[in-house]
Amino acid sequence: MKLRTLIDNINYEELVNIDGFSDEILGISYNSKKTEQDDLFICLTGEHVDGHEYAEEAVLNGACLCIVERRLNLDVPQIVVSDTSKIIAQVSDLFYGSPSRKLNLIGVTGTNGKTTVTHLIQKIYEANNEKCALIGTLGHKFFSEDSYHDAKHTTPQAPELQKLFHEINDKNIENVVMEVSSHALAQHRVDYCDFNVAVLTNLTQDHLDFHITMNNYFKAKAKLFEDLVAGDYAIINADDEYATGFMESVSPTVNLYTYGINMPADVRAEKISFSNSGASFICDIKGEKYPINLKMNGMFSVYNVLAALTTAVALDLDIQKTIYTLEEIQGVAGRFEVVVNKPTVIVDYAHTPDGLENVLKAAREITPNGANLLCVFGCGGDRDATKRPKMGAIAENLADKVIVTSDNPRSENPQQIITDILAGFKSVSNVVVEPDRELAIKEAYKIANANDVVIVAGKGHEDYQILANETIHFDDREKVKEIFVGE
Repeated sequence: MKLRTLIDNINYEELVNIDGFSDEILGISYNSKKTEQDDLFICLTGEHVDGHEYAEEAVLNGACLCIVERRLNLDVPQIVVSDTSKIIAQVSDLFYGSPSRKLNLIGVTGTNGKTTVTHLIQKIYEANNEKCALIGTLGHKFFSEDSYHDAKHTTPQAPELQKLFHEINDKNIENVVMEVSSHALAQHRVDYCDFNVAVLTNLTQDHLDFHITMNNYFKAKAKLFEDLVAGDYAIINADDEYATGFMESVSPTVNLYTYGINMPADVRAEKISFSNSGASFICDIKGEKYPINLKMNGMFSVYNVLAALTTAVALDLDIQKTIYTLEEIQGVAGRFEVVVNKPTVIVDYAHTPDGLENVLKAAREITPNGANLLCVFGCGGDRDATKRPKMGAIAENLADKVIVTSDNPRSENPQQIITDILAGFKSVSNVVVEPDRELAIKEAYKIANANDVVIVAGKGHEDYQILANETIHFDDREKVKEIFVGE
């Protein structure tokens, strides 16, 4: 990209030492250690790190130009702007030639269910003989049978995201479904992404360490819907507490579709039942009735399927092919994943009050009469502490026995996190406290009988644990197999 292209398209406050600059910008960087020759370095000001402090290192590593929020003492040209976090998205879009405009881009946002819904939509497109790439918590995949390519965030930072869109264009893939996190929306990572479809799963308490209030959290999520334009599609969970707010965020020129169970909706599930083999229901699609028998279980799975199915309806994909595909899907890694039978041990990513409640209710549906439901869980450190006692209360109310342990304690004292969780219990008579997560799973093994159901919640697909000063390998699924089966 030429400097002139950059200057002509962004709002800036000052140009410093620009005269005589003629080099081509060969890349975009915001990490000084990863900066390469002739990169443009953008000084991001984050929660914990100020990129301006690393600009000199970036120049030493080859940066030929810096975008800054204040003039620095550097030997390279600088463009001074008011907010680098906003500019980085625009610059990335410019550098890669606005690749999202060439795609049918579907954004899925919400507190829970994003990962599952994106995987379902990818499978639906492929069943309809269309290519669809996926971007999300587990990484990105160019097709469903592809292996995951690593991702640092649920929604990548703008340079990585726009580069990925560019690669998807090069592979002649026309459809992309991606998870869109509230952090990404608030931090402008998805600015200049041309979304054609926005899907809402739900909105419940999470990330209040970052957003502070639920209203701020809602506003961040709503931005995805506010930015839709005439002819785009909004898919909204009519049963969600914030549904009306999201609907009001959508322009009248946008095609609005709703789904639900309790409220009137375009796509609605009726006569829902659960068994060990999965969930079954009758789906009313604008008056037409379709029986659906899933291999996935739990009410949350019904909602996830409705979200994906409604997207297919809105985009005029074949309904029968879509339903058949949804009925064949076993689930997503670490999402209500049955790892062991007798006792039934399920690993799930649930790390919010709503997520834990949904998973335990689903597990109760398949717990035999006379058997116990056990729950092993903890809460992450350096995150919203107000949800800890709420999750404790939910575990006490819905499980027969609870083992409270560590999740990713990060810099916090694990015992303090556990104390916060225990504050939500009325009684600790059925509670075992074991800060070591492996030993906590072993406790569940000692307690559980053959007909019991054990939920190990919080980490799901993650294969690591973040401790005070190190990150260790730890996979709940591996540990469960090792402890319960000896594999």
